[in-house]
Amino acid sequence: RVLPTMGERKGQSKYYPPDFDPTRLPKQDTRRGHKVRMMMPMSVQCNTCAEYIYNGKKFNATIEPADEAYLGIKIWRLTVRCPKCANAISMKTDPQNCDYICESGATRNFEPWRQFNLELAEKDEERDDARKDVMKDLEAKQYDATKEMDQLNRLDELVSMSARRTGVTP
Repeated sequence: RVLPTMGERKGQSKYYPPDFDPTRLPKQDTRRGHKVRMMMPMSVQCNTCAEYIYNGKKFNATIEPADEAYLGIKIWRLTVRCPKCANAISMKTDPQNCDYICESGATRNFEPWRQFNLELAEKDEERDDARKDVMKDLEAKQYDATKEMDQLNRLDELVSMSARRTGVTP
């Protein structure tokens, strides 16, 4: 006896009649973007009704490409509606910081851990700049020293050539 697989058990296979023509199906409007079910990735406040929308709230959103890219990664625009006043809230993905950016319709609430991370990033950047400056200074000193040595060697050669011509030994 052969047992059915999981797909066959539920009977989810679709029947296509012999006269089915997929070219006769209506075209989907891709300008509006795809509808997705998403959770709010951050806490925001609606600019119209001052309603607080906390992260984790579920929304039906439209998602569309934003015609931008970061290191070859597409940036997407997500649009949701405020549950109280139906104001459109638009946000973009931010692959550089693994986060989202509020574009319009809402203001992002203050998040202390985000501020802490930004301060750490600034400190790291300052440290890296200081290291680069130290390395640049060291490289410049090394270059100047080698240039001075080359000039001294050239001067010694010129003095010895001049002494040979005049017959005087240095």
